Amino acid sequence: MPMVQPPPPGIPEICLIPLLTRLIKGKMAPRKPVSATASLKDLQSIRTALLQCMDDCDSVQAQRLRHKIVQTKTAQELWMLRNDAYQLISQQTSQAVAAERINNLMSAFEGWLEPRQLVRIK
Repeated sequence: MPMVQPPPPGIPEICLIPLLTRLIKGKMAPRKPVSATASLKDLQSIRTALLQCMDDCDSVQAQRLRHKIVQTKTAQELWMLRNDAYQLISQQTSQAVAAERINNLMSAFEGWLEPRQLVRIK
């Protein structure tokens, strides 16, 4: 049986295999779930913040959105409604005001959504 000699130290291919293995395993590891499900009290706090940011909007569309906000059951659903709120606020005031108000809601959603979802409006 022939004897296999180890390659000389420092060959990049040998060093890359363990590194690549660690990287691939790290990328394929399951994501950590959101820390918890929002309680009714937490959902109400998020709802209140979202409703307050559109206080000065009074139109049929605003009333419909308020109704949707009150009916939502999860923080994720409330997060999805922020785009509608942005549209209403920007029509009533300006895009800059709307972006500022919606971005100020980020803290209300922290801990209830995956961090990668918490994206600011520019």
